[in-house]
Amino acid sequence: MVLEQGRRVRLATELRLPGSPEPAGDAPATAGAVAGFLSLAAGTEGTVERVDAHPRKEGPEVREYVRLTSLRDDFGAQMPPASRQRLDEEIAALEPAWTEHRNTRERVTVRVRFDNGFVLDGADAVLFTPR
Repeated sequence: MVLEQGRRVRLATELRLPGSPEPAGDAPATAGAVAGFLSLAAGTEGTVERVDAHPRKEGPEVREYVRLTSLRDDFGAQMPPASRQRLDEEIAALEPAWTEHRNTRERVTVRVRFDNGFVLDGADAVLFTPR
């Protein structure tokens, strides 16, 4: 499901948000202050204010896999058999990293303003369902 700015959503699961308070803006921070935790019930509704996509990170093995497969696709037919076989072995060794990268979903976070006035920022989009 793709969330969009302005879309109404519902919290899919109960959340417990432990931590210390952080004053907004230029207010001085109170060292050591503990606020306990805040619970938001499943079903709490709100509106998406912002959607942030965090692209998957490509490691060096993934970049090398892409480079080598491109090389094989473009010039593989012209390569001597031994060189082609060595290239295929290198690609096969990098296949697990490529498969893991391909199966990793892009992380999407949202900022939601709930109807009760609370704002949850940086929350994973999978925590919400459309209303």
